[in-house]
Amino acid sequence: MKNESVSIASLGLATPPYAVKQSEAEAFLRNHYSKVLEPKSLSKMIKIFAHPSVLNRYIAVKDLECLVNEDQESRITRFTHWAVELSSQAIKNALVLAEITTDEITGLVVNTCTGYICPGISTYLLEKLGLSNNIRIHDLVGSGCGGAIPNLQVCRDMIQGNRDEVVVSVSVEICTATFQMADDLSLIVSNALFADGASAAVLWSCPGALKLVASASRCNTRYREDIRYIYRNGQLHNQLSLQLSEFASKTVATVVNDLLTPRGLKQEDINHWAFHPGGEKVINAIRDELGISEIKLQATRDILAGYGNMSSPTVLFVLREILSKGVAPGDWCVIVAFGAGLSAHGFLLKA
Repeated sequence: MKNESVSIASLGLATPPYAVKQSEAEAFLRNHYSKVLEPKSLSKMIKIFAHPSVLNRYIAVKDLECLVNEDQESRITRFTHWAVELSSQAIKNALVLAEITTDEITGLVVNTCTGYICPGISTYLLEKLGLSNNIRIHDLVGSGCGGAIPNLQVCRDMIQGNRDEVVVSVSVEICTATFQMADDLSLIVSNALFADGASAAVLWSCPGALKLVASASRCNTRYREDIRYIYRNGQLHNQLSLQLSEFASKTVATVVNDLLTPRGLKQEDINHWAFHPGGEKVINAIRDELGISEIKLQATRDILAGYGNMSSPTVLFVLREILSKGVAPGDWCVIVAFGAGLSAHGFLLKA
């Protein structure tokens, strides 16, 4: 069974309708929080927001002002509404591309890290999309920005256990539901980088756009405190180390080696690379660690510029960008995402 192929049939994406430019976000933060920032931090914030690596983001709030005094109950309500809304949009988009209906879905796996509800988002999607109540549904939490790939691993295993399965993998994050601001570089960077969005991948055992050849994961708990959410004042607080790019790039390189070496492949054999765009510094560090040419990073950089970092779904936005530019039969593709843990996860794909 393990040698039987599973393919990604289609990828559907969704973002909120509200776009915010970096200049607008900076003006909002400066207006409300300049008094809590030390001059050095304020200067740093201005420099970060002026960097051209991120130009535009989509957020699940019509007016940034609503974030200032949003209480936790309102925040969870907003998270739930938009997580379900964006997930259902992404699923519908993916089903259209795969030319199937909701009646053909036999499994659903949803991952998120930006809000916790019980029962999980999958149950809301079951109801909203009118899915059968006897399909297998699972909710995954705790993987942070890397969560989309463990999700795909679970979906693949479900299909390998039953060849008739059609499983939908959903990654959704409402990063604005974790908004905080203080004189803390982690929060300044987060508020310049993160955004909201969802992806949905239809997986089956039929031929598809990309065959899932192999997966690999590494978790280095030594760096757990360097990239994680912690609870502070009853809310999720994003904690990021200034050395994250170094830790992440080396872990990513190990995962890439785990994918390629056992199969006799070299980096030059890979036609397409999709990395989680965790930020300009991280992308640069991965480039330097692996020795990948800039042209192979174009899709990763384009998604960062146009959407920001949407946490877990972002790497599938990158993959969809690569597919939209054209992938030839027989091409090799590697996707890698990293996040809380510190963990990194990858898939070797073949067109």
